[in-house]
Amino acid sequence: MTATAKIMPDAQTVTTVKHWTDSLFSFRVTRPQSLRFRSGEFVMIGLLKEDGKPLLRAYSIASPSWDDELEFYSIKVQDGPLTSRLQKITAGDQIILRPKPVGTLVLDALLPGKRLWMICTGTGIAPFAALLRDPETWEAYDQVIVAHTCRTKDELQYGAEIVAALPDDPLIGELVGDKLHYYPTTTRDPSPIEGRISDHIRDGRVFDALGLPVWNADEDRVMVCGNMALNKDIMSLCADHGLQEGANSDPKHFVVEKAFID
Repeated sequence: MTATAKIMPDAQTVTTVKHWTDSLFSFRVTRPQSLRFRSGEFVMIGLLKEDGKPLLRAYSIASPSWDDELEFYSIKVQDGPLTSRLQKITAGDQIILRPKPVGTLVLDALLPGKRLWMICTGTGIAPFAALLRDPETWEAYDQVIVAHTCRTKDELQYGAEIVAALPDDPLIGELVGDKLHYYPTTTRDPSPIEGRISDHIRDGRVFDALGLPVWNADEDRVMVCGNMALNKDIMSLCADHGLQEGANSDPKHFVVEKAFID
């Protein structure tokens, strides 16, 4: 890693790495001075291959737009072309970062509303980790609901720690107040809430549990980031409730990040 760092284009330096489970880790890197992005967007990051060519993948920026550093949250795939190597980075190493942020999971792609639902599986929590720590999110909505589905309880830890810290955050704590709802579910481990979030929406369990009304296009806005099955399920449920898909150029009631799946 260090040997190739000297010739790495768009290089940024790793500042910290934390391994959450055998299959999940997060890391922070220096931020290019010229980089401007909206919380919820993603960039291309990666490493150089042996032939000197860059190997890049789309990664949501998990830190908010005001942060001095950039945070990323990743799976570990032992035979994955990129993550088999990326999971071995340590502080002081360098990665490639192409400073051209894009993405649909931004506040601008939604019409104004009362409630914002952030629905995700696995590492799909990353863009919401950024949005949850951005004051604009809390200023725009009366209630924010984080629904995170993972296979095991351990895989929920990254998101759970971010959510737990929000009320005491010196920047946004007062804005968060009693607006925050957290609904973590597991599909393999026994836990207080089990099953896929799509099933809990379909049969109304999540609304009953949180004391919230069923989705309606006048008040509810939905962001989705996860595996393909989740994306399709939630898109279908949104349509069933009269919610229309939005985009940066045409804000509507819900948005789905389709650039990658976990």
